[in-house]
Amino acid sequence: MCGRYVSPETAAIEREWQIQRSVGTLFGRRYNVAPSMTVSLVRRSRDSAGLELADARWGFAPAWWKPSKPPAKSYNAVSEGAAARPMWRDAYRSTRCLIPALGWYEWARASRTDPNTGEIHERKQPYYLFVEPDCPVGFAGLMSTWAAPGKAPLLTCAILTRPASPSAAAVHDRMPVVLDRAAHGAWLDPQLVDPAKIEKILETAAVAKIRCYAVPPLVNSSKVDGPELIAPLS
Repeated sequence: MCGRYVSPETAAIEREWQIQRSVGTLFGRRYNVAPSMTVSLVRRSRDSAGLELADARWGFAPAWWKPSKPPAKSYNAVSEGAAARPMWRDAYRSTRCLIPALGWYEWARASRTDPNTGEIHERKQPYYLFVEPDCPVGFAGLMSTWAAPGKAPLLTCAILTRPASPSAAAVHDRMPVVLDRAAHGAWLDPQLVDPAKIEKILETAAVAKIRCYAVPPLVNSSKVDGPELIAPLS
């Protein structure tokens, strides 16, 4: 899964994807993006062949969702079988997006022995995972415009996940779908609606060697943000 990630600053996203139009918030680099926050996504512009940057709530709600609150834990979508699941199938076919990131966090179980008592304490150790330092990547995303009763329409999104690559599996058994740069155009193509062809893009997604290292537990609080979150644990 992917429950926290690092987002590039808006200017870096615009350079990487040659954004022609931005209709969202101008963000600086964010080191602790958490579910329910407003995030930047890249989508095909609705009035041109170019790309645009937009704001979305990280936490997906399909257009048909009737309750006043969005679904719980809908910030990740399991890529295997997403085409057939009611929650994801419409967006899977017609409203795909890219979610720019520099890296993401996962937690692995770790043990610590108390030097005074000898007791063994179990804890979760956060790790920072990335492909290349300071190099933006595009997570495969799904988006949907949802209107809660009595409220204005809201763009929402989720990150697709896949089984972890061998280099990331020691930390967690799943990871975001990191699309190869050459696949971005096809992924965002609104004319591509065949689930089998869409699945093929996911199957050939980049599984480059993922690098990772342990980081301080500061990331455990979504209220903390700053470069110290990705500093290697000493």
